[in-house]
Amino acid sequence: MTLRQEHVESVILVDETGFARGTAAKAAVHHAETPLHLAFSCYLFNNAGQFLLTRRAESKHTWPGVWTNTCCGHPLPGEPVADSVRRRLRQELGIAVAELALVLPRFRYQARMANGLAENEVCPVYAAYSDAPPAPDPAEVAEIAWVDWDQFCDAVRAGRQSVSPWCAMQIPELVALGPQPLTWAAADDADLPPAAVMAGLSTGPVRRFPQGCSAFPHDVHRIVHIGGPVLSRARGRGALGLGVLLGLRGEPAGQ
Repeated sequence: MTLRQEHVESVILVDETGFARGTAAKAAVHHAETPLHLAFSCYLFNNAGQFLLTRRAESKHTWPGVWTNTCCGHPLPGEPVADSVRRRLRQELGIAVAELALVLPRFRYQARMANGLAENEVCPVYAAYSDAPPAPDPAEVAEIAWVDWDQFCDAVRAGRQSVSPWCAMQIPELVALGPQPLTWAAADDADLPPAAVMAGLSTGPVRRFPQGCSAFPHDVHRIVHIGGPVLSRARGRGALGLGVLLGLRGEPAGQ
């Protein structure tokens, strides 16, 4: 994405019930009193069940240099959320094809950086599945690492691995979906916030989950998770616990 494109990109503002109430320039919407707006988070897994952990570029306006889930972003006005997930996977990581599953339709959180800048998002969470090799855009992603999902979750919950506040708050709900990310049942698109539900919205091809996979009930999310600067304290290769986490798999960061 060029600098000019970034400055003209808009985000969708939403009210407390999840309905759209207008748009705002992305470059201007994040500040100390960030209005509630629509976003998404994506967790990418390969067919071995490994999770693609990424470190945000140091040039990022929010939480620069912090380890987090595979990618995040904001749907453009008129853009289905699933299409925005695919767009960001392609732009940030060079992954052009991935199967998607909506897993947390109405996750919502607030978080504040040490400098006072705040995030305030209704943020549906998607799982993505692909064996395509990532090709990170350095303007978006500083480092990547394929990690064992269980070990990563354990490290985050035990405080051995610092991640972005939204990632830390999403982990417990994702763990509740079941121990195997490849068998997570997809939620219904109708459970998305009203601002995100559009005619023809699709999460792509239906994933063929292994036989015996049980469905997980997806309640509409009504809890606002709150996070602060303490969750984003680690920066760069020195991120707390990452060396230990990757050492468990023998995989260096950035590979």
